[in-house]
Amino acid sequence: MKQTWLLRRTLAAAAIILTACGHSDTQRSASGGGTQPFRIAVIPKGTTHEFWRAIHAGAVQAERELSAEGTPVTVIWKGPFREDDREQQVQVVEGFVSERVQGIVLAPLDSRALVRPVEEARQAGVPTVIIDSGLESDSIVSFVATDNRKGGQLAADRIGELLGGRGKVLLLRYAEGSASTHDREIGFLEELRSKYPRIELVSSDQYAGPTRETAKRTSENLLNRFGSDLQGIFTVNESSTIGMLLALQDINKAGHVRFIGFDPSPILLSAIRAKQLDGIVVQNPMRMGYLGVKTMVEHLRQKPVERRIDTGVILVTSANLDSAAVKDLVSPPLDKYLTSK
Repeated sequence: MKQTWLLRRTLAAAAIILTACGHSDTQRSASGGGTQPFRIAVIPKGTTHEFWRAIHAGAVQAERELSAEGTPVTVIWKGPFREDDREQQVQVVEGFVSERVQGIVLAPLDSRALVRPVEEARQAGVPTVIIDSGLESDSIVSFVATDNRKGGQLAADRIGELLGGRGKVLLLRYAEGSASTHDREIGFLEELRSKYPRIELVSSDQYAGPTRETAKRTSENLLNRFGSDLQGIFTVNESSTIGMLLALQDINKAGHVRFIGFDPSPILLSAIRAKQLDGIVVQNPMRMGYLGVKTMVEHLRQKPVERRIDTGVILVTSANLDSAAVKDLVSPPLDKYLTSK
């Protein structure tokens, strides 16, 4: 009996010591005083579009700033090649959990398909900050993103203004399950119906798919069906906008149909200058990547963080394209942060 009591007492004391040591190590790391950096995995929806390069640059900017301030951080960038490969993105999340990174910054391809791996990561002690596109889960630290519904509203107001409140318009969606683009689509449709009842929506149920090639094929089909008397178009992301632009150029209709897109790229900025595109709704992806990493590190340092962080959205047209504020958004200094990565 006495031996059993002594064994229990010894085990209890050992547990207290281990807990204290673990707490001490966490505090040292969280204060930036430890030698081991926070390893933060940043997982985009894909790796081919300019938008994701800007997210990456912002994450690296945060890594450098935090490390220079005395909180060592290592950003590990990895994501699926295609923006429709949910299975690969799930595997990337699971792989980082197995590697025991300290935190994950994730742009989920699907608002539901990534719920299970994110919740399992939390159970394993790996927290997640969601960026860009929402996740149907409360098991996250914070959501850092654009007000995408507002972005869709800006596009509807621009189309309505250009058409004088009348005409036939189509919406080209992006992909099922993508929460960010879904919100843009909903914002556009709600604004159009409430403020411009004389604009007829001829198509709103077609999806562009993950690449400019799939978007171009879908756009060609839509233009074949509706192009003869179509007055306006809204596309909801970079690849769908480029695909539609290429399809319009092929039939010499670029510039003859009012056209609003989403997200900048060199080809789209050139199209605005050539008056083939009437505007693009622009996010701040570099800030999104930056705040995603900063928010995760604040959480790991046991500091309070906001549950929802809005990174801003504006409409860019030929009228403001050359302003200093817009230039910083559409041409961020990506090479400054990505050339050495």
